[in-house]
Amino acid sequence: MSAAELERRYRRLLAVHPWEHRRTCEEEMIAVLLADARPGQTWPGFRDTVDLVGAGLRARLRVGARGFTEPAWADAAAVTGVLVALVLCAAAGRNLLDHLLVDPSRPPSVRPVAPDVVDWLRVAGWAAVTVAALAGLRRVAAGLAWTGVGGWLVLVGPGVVDQPSYVVGTLPQFALALVAAAALTAPAPARRTVAVLGVRRLAVLVVACLAVVSILAVSRLAQPPFRESADEYPVYVLYDLEARSELVIWLYVAGFAAAALAVLVAVATLAGPVRRRIAVLLAPVAALVLVTDAALAGWSVSTVHMGHAIPLVPAQWVMLVLVPPVTFLAGVLLVRRREETLRMVALGRAADRER
Repeated sequence: MSAAELERRYRRLLAVHPWEHRRTCEEEMIAVLLADARPGQTWPGFRDTVDLVGAGLRARLRVGARGFTEPAWADAAAVTGVLVALVLCAAAGRNLLDHLLVDPSRPPSVRPVAPDVVDWLRVAGWAAVTVAALAGLRRVAAGLAWTGVGGWLVLVGPGVVDQPSYVVGTLPQFALALVAAAALTAPAPARRTVAVLGVRRLAVLVVACLAVVSILAVSRLAQPPFRESADEYPVYVLYDLEARSELVIWLYVAGFAAAALAVLVAVATLAGPVRRRIAVLLAPVAALVLVTDAALAGWSVSTVHMGHAIPLVPAQWVMLVLVPPVTFLAGVLLVRRREETLRMVALGRAADRER
């Protein structure tokens, strides 16, 4: 009875190893472990436990690393790098236009602050990343993207002490820059993005980003003019959108919805393995946005109303640091389970057809 209990517990430890390894070596390893056991032993020793679990985790890491060399991951990284670079270029362009365009709703004495060198560099940098990636210059694109990541760390990172709310607010853009840099660093054939997306999908993505920036610029220029008199007039506001007519607000929303739908259709019509991996690569950014907008919403409001910086507690820092990588690893596991299930279903159908 003790030997059966010991064998069952050893098999639980061996479950840490990948299935491919257990299929060929599990019985031999169990025989060796049972032969070395002491008489009457019912639990694995501490050293055996550490060795088995450590070896299993190392084997799973090796198998997982091999999985990222699949062509689907390379295609997803190529598309994600360009897609994120376009989004960051659009965001930088919107910020630049906010400095250049005169808001008619403000008093004449108030003029927008002129853009500085960093504002111009952000637009030019992410535009250069996009063009270099599409032209097949992946090393140049990756180098520029990593420069953008380093620029955020140098210019924004030090503000974590006296301006933590601003730093946390820019974390999603930093995460996007990090995803773009990592995706463009992944090895892939030259001009693979164009080959995977096609000219039509690529044009849809570019036009959608330009449409969003254009709608925001038009809404800014079309805001109700400033009036010194006390006359009241209706103003409709929705986030950053403002207009004299509710219909105009809904037209803006319809434009945003059309641009978002076009991007979703362009990505959704890609091959299933590529589409799923793009979602996995972007999921950490979505999780970080959820954390900053939901879990840290109370902290952000308190920081604004208190009039001084409220430092984040260690638990909040741990959440900000761990949520994105945990989300990515969970997505990788879900994709592998999903594709393994599809593979088994396909094998079952093939076996049925053979019968």
